[in-house]
Amino acid sequence: MEANGSGFRRILLLALCISGIWSAYIYQGVLQETLSTKRFGPDEKRFEHLAFLNLAQSVVCLVWSFIMIKLWSNTGNGGAPWWTYWSAGITNTIGPAMGIEALKYISYPAQVLAKSSKMIPVMLMGTLVYGIRYTFPEYICTFLVAGGVAVFALLKTSSKTISKLAHPNAPLGYALCFLNLAFDGFTNATQDSIASRYPKTEAWDIMLGMNLWGTIYNLVYMFGLPQGMGFEAYKFCKQHPEAAWDILKYCLCGAVGQNFIFMTISNFGSLANTTITTTRKFVSIVVSSVMSGNPLSLKQWGCVSMVFGGLSYQIFLKWSKSKRVEKKKQKS
Repeated sequence: MEANGSGFRRILLLALCISGIWSAYIYQGVLQETLSTKRFGPDEKRFEHLAFLNLAQSVVCLVWSFIMIKLWSNTGNGGAPWWTYWSAGITNTIGPAMGIEALKYISYPAQVLAKSSKMIPVMLMGTLVYGIRYTFPEYICTFLVAGGVAVFALLKTSSKTISKLAHPNAPLGYALCFLNLAFDGFTNATQDSIASRYPKTEAWDIMLGMNLWGTIYNLVYMFGLPQGMGFEAYKFCKQHPEAAWDILKYCLCGAVGQNFIFMTISNFGSLANTTITTTRKFVSIVVSSVMSGNPLSLKQWGCVSMVFGGLSYQIFLKWSKSKRVEKKKQKS
């Protein structure tokens, strides 16, 4: 009976993690799309300062992680020092800024699809730089994802979707997304290096360090440089409180979403988290198409299916590999 009760509690916890990640990030996607396409107020002005979202997100997540550390952390003095995150903070500031800026040039579904192809630069770098040989199924996954994104980019976007964009420019939008992925790759590698050097570092410590440097860099970029747009963004929010409220909700969704991601990884592992976040991206595209008026053609839906088919196959390969490793451990 006790084992059954424990299993039921794990199912409830997993359901909580799934609903938390889905609701937080799907709603954040809706808000991101709203801020990038909506015209606010009687003057019907666009919020052109999308990079400001990164500053706001960094500040909210910095405060959130500080509170979580004070409430729950047991790390003590064994975690990574705050200054070790300075280099990862740079790429973590530039990368997401490019991803958000891409929404001026391509639709939200296109952005989500492009950012789902993280395996492509990883495998390219692995093959060309480190001489890593991948299996045939892994190349199949990459082919499906790369082919789906490429064909989607080449297909004609509906005039209704294009009319919502601030500055339609597909090549520039996709280029920004892929640069975002490249910077994310460096960020993830640096975080892994920090975690290996300081094993007692917890997820909240990483979140605090990353967002501390993110806040510093974004403040300098937005308010310290001559061409900084921070004052204009603040003025826009003051004139259009609706936009300011959307930005606050966007940031809170990001903080809550990260909380559920950490909970998922610590209780169920990174594979479960990858599965949940991948399916969330697909649902985000469906929500954008249905609710936000970004209609996709049958061919475009075929491309979406190709991409997420490849990602699903990749998850299956990782799951199969983990099972084989477990069996070897049991035999030994």
